[in-house]
Amino acid sequence: MTTCWSTAEIADALEAGLKRRAMADDAEHAVYGFDAQDELGLHPILKKALQGQGDAGEGAPGEWGVLTEQRYPGHWAKRKKSEGLRCDLVLTPSGLPLRDPELKGTIFNTVEACDAEDAYWLEVKTVAQFETGGAFRRYSAELLNPVTKDVTKLWNDGVIRHAGLALVLFTADAEVAEHDILAWHERCVRKGLPVQVPAVRGLSITDRIGNAWCAVAVFGVRG
Repeated sequence: MTTCWSTAEIADALEAGLKRRAMADDAEHAVYGFDAQDELGLHPILKKALQGQGDAGEGAPGEWGVLTEQRYPGHWAKRKKSEGLRCDLVLTPSGLPLRDPELKGTIFNTVEACDAEDAYWLEVKTVAQFETGGAFRRYSAELLNPVTKDVTKLWNDGVIRHAGLALVLFTADAEVAEHDILAWHERCVRKGLPVQVPAVRGLSITDRIGNAWCAVAVFGVRG
């Protein structure tokens, strides 16, 4: 199976899904919007966005399979399935399941499945400039340090061919987000990390706690 993955299409799907969620929050007169969610709380929202639930048309990203918390292929050899590093989201074409490495090459192998090297392995990092309690004092530190570790995990796996990092920022305005995304990318380049120029999207959100802008940047990670 040969799959062509596009960071632009992934960014488009995330943007569209987050716009739908923002509209739903407004319609419900929610006290807090989705920007108040922690990173794990945001994962189901991003999964739904990537599945294209809502207004996906024929051939749209809704045809992707989206799996959560999948072990990195380089850790499949570990005896216990609970052991090993895990990737936040794994995309497969046409909604296919990810091929079970224990069944590959056996008579129990599922033909209609996606091999690890054909899937898109996507780490997610979300950072908000403001939280429900006020300004997030560790905003810069959280943006610059843990995110590069996710890039390294993707880069170091010997099986993964298609990978990326989705950086979701909640900021006071678009200018802050654009500056910080550029600064993060430049930092990665200086460190020699194989991070490509991102596909960046953004949307206005209702300012409930200080964040009025949501930016999505999908960086391809070269294998």
